[in-house]
Amino acid sequence: MTTRTQARPQWRVPTALILLSAVPVAAGTFRVAQLTGGARITEENARFFAAPVPVVLHIVGATVFCVLGAFQFVPRLRRRAWHRVAGRVLVPSGLVAALAGLWLTVFFPNPGSYLLNGSRLVFGSFMVAALVVGLAAIRRRNVAVHRAWMRRGYAIGLGAGTQAVVTGIWFAAAGTPSQLAGDVLLIAGWVINLAVAEWLNLKEKR
Repeated sequence: MTTRTQARPQWRVPTALILLSAVPVAAGTFRVAQLTGGARITEENARFFAAPVPVVLHIVGATVFCVLGAFQFVPRLRRRAWHRVAGRVLVPSGLVAALAGLWLTVFFPNPGSYLLNGSRLVFGSFMVAALVVGLAAIRRRNVAVHRAWMRRGYAIGLGAGTQAVVTGIWFAAAGTPSQLAGDVLLIAGWVINLAVAEWLNLKEKR
């Protein structure tokens, strides 16, 4: 009974992270099903059919990164070989998601504003850098630096989940946001996640 009670807190964080990623994962799954299942091309989805490969790479990479990455927060798993094996999948999937997202921001027919697209470039580039620095750190056996940068990379990757939450709260409280407010809400998703990651990093140092 005691073992079960002690195990439950270890799974609270990954469960919350998986729930947080549920909306973007579901939306991404629907989009991939459209692109691979021969759905009718409409005005709403035509731009996705114009460049399906980077869209699918971004969605699949982000899904694997967010869902599998949640289990890296289980202390028991971090002490086992599973953590290293999963990491070898996570880093490439995260890089694919981020690089495909950057490509889509630059070359994809995108209705986003300069503010939003500029933020996508900044946060996407930061995610790539965080994963590369985190990988380099663990190759040097620097676990603390590796963990801090991988948290930052994961925070950016999970941004879509937090964006869904903050946008949903705005809709419920104030209705449809303006273009500027909508952009700020999306940017807030990344900022909130990074703030939590930095708080965890500081907490770990104490």
